[in-house]
Amino acid sequence: MATETMLEAEGLTKRFGTTQALAGVDLVVPAGSILGVLGPNGAGKTTTIRILTTLTVPDSGHARVAGFDVVRNPAAVRRHIGVTAQDATLDEALTGRQNLVMIGELSRMPRRDARARARARGPVSRRRRAPSGDPAPAPARRTCCAPSS
Repeated sequence: MATETMLEAEGLTKRFGTTQALAGVDLVVPAGSILGVLGPNGAGKTTTIRILTTLTVPDSGHARVAGFDVVRNPAAVRRHIGVTAQDATLDEALTGRQNLVMIGELSRMPRRDARARARARGPVSRRRRAPSGDPAPAPARRTCCAPSS
């Protein structure tokens, strides 16, 4: 049985002025995988992710996500991906559910739909901060990931 490919990139290059950010990135990720991108500063991690999430166009090469070309069909790519940052990007003054609604609205979802979707996620921590004063890490990560699933 052949493994379905969820993400493929071949020969991605990107230059910013005289800086070569990417020089021929090749990548294949099977369906059902979770991709983590690690490397030293300046290795091209952010540029690669920006291309794969349709935020930046490569200078050359091609990439497909869920079978859709990231340059020719970015809307279809966005419907099939979920991305979360290394650090929780939540408004600490809001509850988990309020953050989900805000993220939905920022994604151009009507407020009524954003609220309904946030409620459908089930219980979300009402606790805004851990006893240390920092955002509680596990609930914060779950809340950040929730809009993507």
